[in-house]
Amino acid sequence: MAHVELTAELVRELVREQHPDLADRPVRLGARGWDNQLWRLGDDLAVRLPWATSSADALLHKEYSWLPTLAPHLPLPVPVPQRFGEPSERFPRPWLITTWVPGTPADRLPVTRAAPAAGALATFLTALHRPAPSGAPTGRDRGGPLTDHADQFAEGLAHATDRGLIHDPDAVRAVWHDAVTAPPWTGPALWLHADLHPANVLTADGTLCGVIDFGDLCAGDPAYDLAAGWLLLPEGSIDHFHAAYQPTPDAATVRRARGWATVRALSGILIGDNGVHGRPGGKPTWGPPAHAALRRLIATTH
Repeated sequence: MAHVELTAELVRELVREQHPDLADRPVRLGARGWDNQLWRLGDDLAVRLPWATSSADALLHKEYSWLPTLAPHLPLPVPVPQRFGEPSERFPRPWLITTWVPGTPADRLPVTRAAPAAGALATFLTALHRPAPSGAPTGRDRGGPLTDHADQFAEGLAHATDRGLIHDPDAVRAVWHDAVTAPPWTGPALWLHADLHPANVLTADGTLCGVIDFGDLCAGDPAYDLAAGWLLLPEGSIDHFHAAYQPTPDAATVRRARGWATVRALSGILIGDNGVHGRPGGKPTWGPPAHAALRRLIATTH
């Protein structure tokens, strides 16, 4: 697929062609994400366009199909799709107009108020984690058995260790071993956000104020999302998070969540290091929260 440069003028033209009632709103760049770019459309809307991956089209279709029915039940603001943009000669891919959620991504402005943030994250996931219908999407390798990701863990740990980013790989392996030996999830497949890393959670005044990017929305084991407690919350708040989440997760689910958090932390460490050294796909702000999460995970291994 030919690359199309995304500019404010292109966004204005797309909106004018397909949603002319919104064409008088000012357009400015909001953010460049992993799959999509986000362009502000006035003060309360945003245009979400795929740009960096071929899979982004399907993720936008998924958000448009499912998120409007879930959003009213969620206690934190989320970007709700309002309009669909059809592929055209000007831009040959689908795109969305969604509500704009104010806040700063947590990889740039971390949580500082532990108790309110732990409660907010737990309440959000309690509301989201409901049994999904039979036609719900399945994850792109997310929300299934943790044991399927042994190679991903081993490769991530090896790469991070080779770069001098992991000082005690045996301690990391101990966290992983405890997680993969936990009993698997046997309950119903629950709705999952499935991408709750710090760049997809917004903060203000030291706590959470929104959750964005539902492109990986799927059904599966809630342990995948519960890993976010380790990735987002400061030291000393994980027990508060688990106590506030309902129903209180059993020991096996907590252990699996620690495994998922370990995999995600290793990935964040590598992406952060790539960013520091200017490698493709690197994001330097991803490194510090990932390192902090891994330190917390190692420190609490029993």
